[in-house]
Amino acid sequence: MSNNTIRIQKLVLSAACLALCMVLPFLTGQIPEIGSMLCPMHIPVLLCGFLCGPAWGAVVGAIAPLLRFALFGMPPLMPTGAAMCFELAAYGAVAGLLYRALPRSTRSVYLSLIAAMLCGRILWGIVRVLLTGVTGSPFTWAAFLSGAFTSAVPGMILHLLLIPVIVLALERALPWLKAHK
Repeated sequence: MSNNTIRIQKLVLSAACLALCMVLPFLTGQIPEIGSMLCPMHIPVLLCGFLCGPAWGAVVGAIAPLLRFALFGMPPLMPTGAAMCFELAAYGAVAGLLYRALPRSTRSVYLSLIAAMLCGRILWGIVRVLLTGVTGSPFTWAAFLSGAFTSAVPGMILHLLLIPVIVLALERALPWLKAHK
């Protein structure tokens, strides 16, 4: 398969992931009390990092919150959307980088996924602290722990259950994904 063909396939997969970032929040929003806790935009960004590589994952992650705000007014741009741009870009980049560097295995998917979630959440906290001066709203250690971990537990569990299964299934179904990392 030529490099141009692979680039086009990755572009199409990335566009599909970006489209899922627009749609999934509508679906999870229908689940009372935990819909937003499922972190629906994170799933396609992580998948994009795994399947298309770190650059595509980072770009989709950085664009998704901005595009969703432009189209639907959510998430609010400041400070939530701005911090999410960095968080999701880190998700896509770290998942793609680590998965590309580690030997192909189920264990590598989990290690890459956990590292990406931790790095993304830490970067989210750093950006929220930096935006405190711009927005004037305080961002405390308790707010970081609550926003990054406590309220995100359902989403983290969903990601750990769903993403490895999807990545491994797609790599089996589409052999070019595994061959051209």
